[in-house]
Amino acid sequence: MVLSGQDDSRHREPTTTLAGWRSFVGAPPATFTLLAAGAWAGLDGDGRDAYDEARISYHSELVVVATSTLREVTRQGRLLTLLNRREISARRGLIVSGPWATGKSTALKQLGRTHELMIRDRHGDRDRIPVVYVTTPPKGSPRKLALEFARFLGLPPVRTGWNTTDIADAVCQILIEARCDLVLVDEIHNLNLATSAGEDMSDHIKYFAEHLPATFVYAGIDVERSGLFTGVRGKQIAGRCVLAATGPFPYQQEWKGLIAALETALRLHRHQPGTLAGMDRYLHQRTGGMIGSLSHLIRAGAINAILDRTEAITRDQLDTIPVDHAAQSLREGAA
Repeated sequence: MVLSGQDDSRHREPTTTLAGWRSFVGAPPATFTLLAAGAWAGLDGDGRDAYDEARISYHSELVVVATSTLREVTRQGRLLTLLNRREISARRGLIVSGPWATGKSTALKQLGRTHELMIRDRHGDRDRIPVVYVTTPPKGSPRKLALEFARFLGLPPVRTGWNTTDIADAVCQILIEARCDLVLVDEIHNLNLATSAGEDMSDHIKYFAEHLPATFVYAGIDVERSGLFTGVRGKQIAGRCVLAATGPFPYQQEWKGLIAALETALRLHRHQPGTLAGMDRYLHQRTGGMIGSLSHLIRAGAINAILDRTEAITRDQLDTIPVDHAAQSLREGAA
């Protein structure tokens, strides 16, 4: 049995903290090598339990599939960081927008991970903070947003009397000294420009973007229809950002390739290769073509196969696994 990258500390810290982000960036892909049939059959009770627990941990993470969406976001983000390298004003940004479960946050984090690994390889400076990852606070305020940046950096509690600008200036000073050049802002749909609080927070994001020599990349649910581009502030955002759209995958060759990649990653003793590939249309109907829903369904199927000792994923077994309500609603609407 060989298992790597599954220690107890894996991803324990959230990626919205510097320690958690660095752990995410530095973690190797999860791997697992199945025991030979004879060795597997010879495991005693405690040995079998430990072996199965390790496989459950492996399948709970599985693999990040390099979809066309992920590749495009990484390409666009990388290009913008190069274009902005010597820009002193009005730096261009990127907005990743699409429905739920279409891989927006995954693409955002993989862009950040790719960029940071490139910086590490090139400069080897562990004091540098090339990437910041924060989420937009719901019903937030400029102060809450500034505190998200401060929390990522692990700054001590805000001093009494500090206003929002004081916090933002402290954050910007640290990030300038740490040579940050990529800022990832997730859940941007929480920014509602129809409210005064949303307008204030938009102005504060603009403040960060103008004071940090970094490329800003945002991700959110259907942001082009959520009012983010409306009004004067919205037009400023739209005029400075490239839009990368995500969506459900059509029932075409890439969908089949995604299923094949996930099936190849399975570590089950009786699963017949090609079984999931033969259910590609069924899997598309179950998930609505959503990569997040597909990953959930297959990972849950694998874990169930370990728990019930069948060691194989079948159509009957997958029928018993609920997917998210949104994907289920799509399926029922198409029926």
